[in-house]
Amino acid sequence: MSSDSGSAIQKRFGENLRSIRKSKGLSQETLALICGLDRTYIGGVERGERNISLVNIVKIAQSLGVEAKDFF
Repeated sequence: MSSDSGSAIQKRFGENLRSIRKSKGLSQETLALICGLDRTYIGGVERGERNISLVNIVKIAQSLGVEAKDFF
């Protein structure tokens, strides 16, 4: 996989995360507190700047009450 396609995946993941978070009426800070992550980390994921781990994907999904596949 090229770096460009990896970046596109991260960006799409982040856009989906942001959409779900906003649909639940949560701020980045509130979501970060619920799932035990830093707010700046959530922001970086939403902007597609971070290559998020599977463990954190599951933490965020559980905190939002969705399945991890909903981010993809």
